[in-house]
Amino acid sequence: MAEGDVLSRLLLRARNFAYGQRVVLISGVHAAITAAAYALAFLVRFEGRVPAEYVRVFVLTLPVLVLFRVLAGLAFRLPTRRWRYVGPDDVLRLVVSTTVVTAAFLAIAPLVPLRPLVPRSVIVLEWLLFINGTAGLWIGYRLLLERFHYGRSIQGETVRRALIVGAGGAGNLLARELQRTRSGYRVVGFVDDDPANRGTLMQGVEVIGASAELPELVDRFDVDEILIAMPSAPPAQLRRIVDLAERAGVDFKVLPGIAEVLAGEVHPSQLREVRIEDLLGREGVRLELAQVARELSESVVLITGAGGSIGSELARQVAAHGARTLVLYDRAENDLFFLEMELRERFSGVRVVPVIGDIFDEVRLDRVLRTHRPDRVYHAAAYKHVPMMESNVYEALRNNVLGTLRVAEAATRHGARKFVLISTDKAVHPSSVMGATKRLAELVVMACHARYPATGFVAVRFGNVLGSNGSVIPVFRKQLAEGKPLTVTHPEVTRFFMTASEAAQLVLQASLLPEAEGRIAMLEMGDPVRI
Repeated sequence: MAEGDVLSRLLLRARNFAYGQRVVLISGVHAAITAAAYALAFLVRFEGRVPAEYVRVFVLTLPVLVLFRVLAGLAFRLPTRRWRYVGPDDVLRLVVSTTVVTAAFLAIAPLVPLRPLVPRSVIVLEWLLFINGTAGLWIGYRLLLERFHYGRSIQGETVRRALIVGAGGAGNLLARELQRTRSGYRVVGFVDDDPANRGTLMQGVEVIGASAELPELVDRFDVDEILIAMPSAPPAQLRRIVDLAERAGVDFKVLPGIAEVLAGEVHPSQLREVRIEDLLGREGVRLELAQVARELSESVVLITGAGGSIGSELARQVAAHGARTLVLYDRAENDLFFLEMELRERFSGVRVVPVIGDIFDEVRLDRVLRTHRPDRVYHAAAYKHVPMMESNVYEALRNNVLGTLRVAEAATRHGARKFVLISTDKAVHPSSVMGATKRLAELVVMACHARYPATGFVAVRFGNVLGSNGSVIPVFRKQLAEGKPLTVTHPEVTRFFMTASEAAQLVLQASLLPEAEGRIAMLEMGDPVRI
């Protein structure tokens, strides 16, 4: 066996032993710090010349103080702290533990038949020195570990000079993680548009300018990559930052996920390329859903096209608002299987009923609605791909128009109080087969409202849904990945975009509005985005 292998095995055994005896070893370290702090407190109090009688007091009282410190450390779980991850909470726990022992020692010292008494100034000095000594040891260990172990780049790896855009909480956490892990990055500066942040330091790195200066800063500091740490930034602001990064001529990545930032869980592995959805989005719309919860609680809801992007998100929100039974109707068994599994895991109090079926199958529809008698029917089943429907006109009419009629009539026959059609903005002055069939479906729903007054009929329109089936975004992503031009009708063409969550909220909200019955509802979608 090679000498290096033997040494490695011995070091590994020593490390494993140390971790196995962690509590004993760290308690020993705390005892040593207590002794050193107590001795130093006596030396400071007596200016380096401790009288013999006080040396005797020191020797007799030291074991008591050490015992108190060790027991308090165990009670406050100080030996279980991981020094490499020490933070403000750990220091606060240390201060509380030390203060409790010091207060107890101050109270007990006068009761001990020992003269002279331990000077109070010594006890207070020991308190201060123990806290500083222990916290200093923790911080020093962490700094050494980060600088000389984690901070070293992997052998042979080229370190990239990074500029972080965003000097907020996310940027601070990202810089910290980049410095303490083998990330392959060296942060050379922050960029932030708040003038008050200019010149300040975060994690030892300066805020060197505003986002408008990105191209100039990239040249001045020889930046290899821009890291955008603005997870709560609206898409318009992100588009501006990306445009500036492109002009600077360097690679750039984005840090997504505000939830992780709020939880303090930012890691370099979360950095990713900017996606087209990041740029095509807009500021989120939040609707008032308190009434939705009241209306859906303990209700029976049927969703057609439940396996699709809109239908599945609708199912999640209906389940989250306390529906008693959720009937998922779709002919795509794979999508339905995974949706059912997800809903059963997340919403154990909701009865989930997956149904494989075609909306054109009148017998199947009747049997399902007779069995479950839903209070609300959300009709999301439809063919959505515009080019494909141009060459499949009959199927588009059969599914989108006649299928809608079958579901609407079945809903009225079996006592549904609400019927909501999921429509599209392409039904406005339709220029395609898909748009025309969805417009006809809207007319079918409006006619059913006039014919069947016991059921409230509503049609809901919205624009492109990010990530949905039938959206143009997957097409754009594929074209960009292959280096092809985007297939748009005009260079200045614009579109409205929204998230699946917002689309589902609109549907639920529209199903509750009395003024929406017999009408077509459409969400205020803000400004259109230039593709």
